[in-house]
Amino acid sequence: MNKKNLPFYLSIAVVFGILIGMSFGRSSNNMLSFSGGSVQEKKIRKLINFIERDYVDQVSTDSLLDGAITKMLGDLDPHSVYIPKENLQAVQESMQGKFVGIGVQFRMILDSVTVIQPIKGGPSIKAGIKAGDRILMADKDTLFGKKMFTSNVPKYLKGKPNTAVNLQIYRKSNDSLFNVNVTRGNVNIKSVDLAYMINDSVGYIKLDRFARNTYTEFKSSLNNLIDNGLTDLVLDLRGNGGGFIDIANSIIDEFLEDDKLIVFTKNNKGEINESFATQKGDFEKGGLYILIDENSASASEILAGALQDNDKGTIIGRRSFGKGLVQIEMPLGDGSAVRLTTARYYTPTGRSIQKPYAGNGNKNYYKDYQQRVNSGELLSKDSIKVVDSLQFKTPKGKIVYGGGGIVPDVFVAIDTTAYMPNFYFNTINDFAFDYVDNNRAALEKWSVASFVDDFDADEKIFDSYLSSIKDRVKPSFKIKKSIQRYLKASIANTLFGDVGFYRIMHQEDKMLQKVLELETKKE
Repeated sequence: MNKKNLPFYLSIAVVFGILIGMSFGRSSNNMLSFSGGSVQEKKIRKLINFIERDYVDQVSTDSLLDGAITKMLGDLDPHSVYIPKENLQAVQESMQGKFVGIGVQFRMILDSVTVIQPIKGGPSIKAGIKAGDRILMADKDTLFGKKMFTSNVPKYLKGKPNTAVNLQIYRKSNDSLFNVNVTRGNVNIKSVDLAYMINDSVGYIKLDRFARNTYTEFKSSLNNLIDNGLTDLVLDLRGNGGGFIDIANSIIDEFLEDDKLIVFTKNNKGEINESFATQKGDFEKGGLYILIDENSASASEILAGALQDNDKGTIIGRRSFGKGLVQIEMPLGDGSAVRLTTARYYTPTGRSIQKPYAGNGNKNYYKDYQQRVNSGELLSKDSIKVVDSLQFKTPKGKIVYGGGGIVPDVFVAIDTTAYMPNFYFNTINDFAFDYVDNNRAALEKWSVASFVDDFDADEKIFDSYLSSIKDRVKPSFKIKKSIQRYLKASIANTLFGDVGFYRIMHQEDKMLQKVLELETKKE
């Protein structure tokens, strides 16, 4: 897994990453549609037929129609989008938090499909597939060679539940070639990247998204931390582009007392739908820190806004993305779908956090990150522009603002010292994989904890990496520490997955350092 998602390099999330799904008890079949004989439908059919019959060149009317739908939705708002049928499955899998396949994380390495990690609980682990295995064949299909691209691989490994695929595997560790049958099944796309105790009382959970399986994963992680002495929780929503409102509400409910307002939505008819906390919360008395950044969007902002407006916990980081629109998905009958904005959501104090978009154009809307860089907002809280007319007050008198994202209670500037050109990410990831691939037997002795504390204490591996790139570039002294840390984290990621990567990156994490500083002041 390529970990280019360090704070300084995060670009603004793509549209699909910041869509909200919401259940109103209405299905897509109940949504308005053209009647069979409507003037609008006849007009469109007439035009398509005219083009097919008489246009001077051969054209794909399907592509023309797709383009027209995309343009139509784009003129509404930045989050009403068309999802072509070739993309719909991937989008829905991400939102549902699962897919059907063999369950491996892989990369194309030297023209071969190489297993980075078999996914926990997936069919590949049960079949005995290991990290480092090369998948050469799937049934009669060849999966290696210069014409095989990463994007083509899933169609051979995914499929319908309980269908079998025969894989030819090359295992480098013992230089063996063998075949194995794998029965495809449900594979979870995890939402909780990491959950662990930072110290005896402070726990940490990182949420990647708000998918259908997210609450279950979160609740399990929270219960485990409570069993290990949790009194204060750090909930990391950095880079979390959102997901389902009802899932976000369930997580918020763990922190808020009964009957506290969580969020409300308003549609074009002025109808208001309110969500309140229930009595089921298990962490209502605990201390809470929410980490956000410029890529925390949508459901992440609902969560941060609900807690901030109810004077619960401390929001730490930088101003969030600023998406306050709600979408509902409607299939179009040919495998494609649209996500249409049907409501706005508001935090408990009544503020909308949707940033302006009218007349601005979607391109400018997604250039917001660069505008924040240029304005200095990522480096100084004083550079965050707030509108006095959009000022609101929490029950305890704290001033909060609407009009474009959640402004944190405690600001933490972006860490410019972590900057590295893309060259280093690419070469480090390749070096890390090769190192692990050539030393798997020796590396099996390491646990995550011992690796984080002691691996490469003599810096021999770091020096080996520097030697491997000396003919191409000479890193400055300023970024050597960042390179060294990312190299160790990348090796840990290849060995242990996300838990290894983040545990190492957290050692120099400015937001977590701020949390521990605030904890010290409480004592």
